[in-house]
Amino acid sequence: MTLKAEVYIVSHKLVKLPQDRMYVPIQVGTADENFTGFVRDNTGDNIAVKNPNYCELTAQYWAWKNRTADVKGLVHYRRYFSNGKRNFFKSYAGKFADIMTSETLEKLLKKAPMILPRKRNYYIETSWSHYEHVHHIEGLQLARQVISEKCPEYLPAFDKMVQKRAVHMFNMLIARADLFDNYTEWLFQILPEIEKRVDISSYTDYEKRIYGFVGEILLDVWIEKNQIKYVEVPVMFMGNQHWIKKIASFVYRKIR
Repeated sequence: MTLKAEVYIVSHKLVKLPQDRMYVPIQVGTADENFTGFVRDNTGDNIAVKNPNYCELTAQYWAWKNRTADVKGLVHYRRYFSNGKRNFFKSYAGKFADIMTSETLEKLLKKAPMILPRKRNYYIETSWSHYEHVHHIEGLQLARQVISEKCPEYLPAFDKMVQKRAVHMFNMLIARADLFDNYTEWLFQILPEIEKRVDISSYTDYEKRIYGFVGEILLDVWIEKNQIKYVEVPVMFMGNQHWIKKIASFVYRKIR
């Protein structure tokens, strides 16, 4: 494609990788082993040591601080954007064959400067109440507090978006580089301040991923405030999805 695009595949293990030249596999965390063919988020200006709490956002931070491109994006080794189809019932091989290509990306960027996953719709509850059912709500409470202090112009967008029943998940996006970098710069005004104010020592390892969870909510806040035009594309889950277990867990959290 005419634009230089870098879409970072976040991974903590060696995995099969798409061959399209726009994909840049990035090894996250501080392990001693260096995966062949991967860049690492523990080089340059980085927060790799915080990966257990920030999840894929350590890779996003690294891309903001250390990479130059026309387009930047973030996907996961287990989740990729497709070329437009959901491919819900396809095998791993079938899904892998339909991972978004440079050609598809170029066409989509002519429609909008940002590409996002299709929204997850909670139907019976808001983004705020869903977060409260699944996580420690103090994460969102502190996010609102920090926004009200550091960038109060975003507060109406925050209050609006957490009352929505649909949200863009997974911290996945592909965008014009200036938008990617501007969003990341704003995000990292908020999250480190939350980190100063919350005690996660009693959290489970899963809940210690708090800043990644909060980041999922804040993406829509930034988009709403800045009125960013975007297109939505299906996300393919590359592994097996245990839907009965997931649905049962979803119901249990509501009645608990």
